Amino acid sequence: MKANELTKMSAADLDKKLAELKEELFNLRFQHTINQLDNPLRIKAVKRDIARVKTAQRMLADKAE
Repeated sequence: MKANELTKMSAADLDKKLAELKEELFNLRFQHTINQLDNPLRIKAVKRDIARVKTAQRMLADKAE
């Protein structure tokens, strides 16, 4: 996911995307625990995507102030 894509999204879309990513991270961690995860680096990528979404949310909040 690109940061440019996130800056164009609305606050509601960012909230929805964050919830989706958190759910995906939960599922990946669960799969990793029971040794069914094909690509463990996906966990790292999802964490970074979550950080990007949170950064975009913060930038949007700062812009509104």
